[in-house]
Amino acid sequence: MVEAAPQNYVLDASHSQIVFSYNHLGYSTTYGLFSGFEGEIAFDQENPAASSVSVSMPLSSMMTGWEARFAHFMGPDFFNAKGDEIVSFTSTGIEVTGENTAKITGDLTLNGMTKPVVLDAKLNQTGTHPMAGKEWAGFDATATVIRSEFGLGQFAPFVSDEVELQISIEAMKAE
Repeated sequence: MVEAAPQNYVLDASHSQIVFSYNHLGYSTTYGLFSGFEGEIAFDQENPAASSVSVSMPLSSMMTGWEARFAHFMGPDFFNAKGDEIVSFTSTGIEVTGENTAKITGDLTLNGMTKPVVLDAKLNQTGTHPMAGKEWAGFDATATVIRSEFGLGQFAPFVSDEVELQISIEAMKAE
């Protein structure tokens, strides 16, 4: 029996987002967003554990909804960023947990540091995209990142050290 190889998919930058949130002093939950980023998925629908994912985005593409907050994040209290820094995630393993769910372990590089992170992922759907006429796949995932592990612990614990991630991506089969 010949096993099917993973199929390559490219992220649809217009329909892929990472929303992050954190507790601000107990008063509110504050949100930010990354969108328009690049990435690839090698997706093996028959054997999802043989799949892989990699994404990257410029730190400067972060959207906070308030220019002064963005400037504060880029300043010396947090990233001390110059503007060309890249945030990336590369999977190192996938553990299938259900018919359409998996835990994706990978290396998150943020603020010049690389640490393991586990995504709780769900396959939403695969099939022919009704407008593009091409094979498409959609996934959602969640994770919690401890910002102090990436040298970004300023004001913790008053501003939560835990940052919640909600990820939703669409990807089209590469030709």
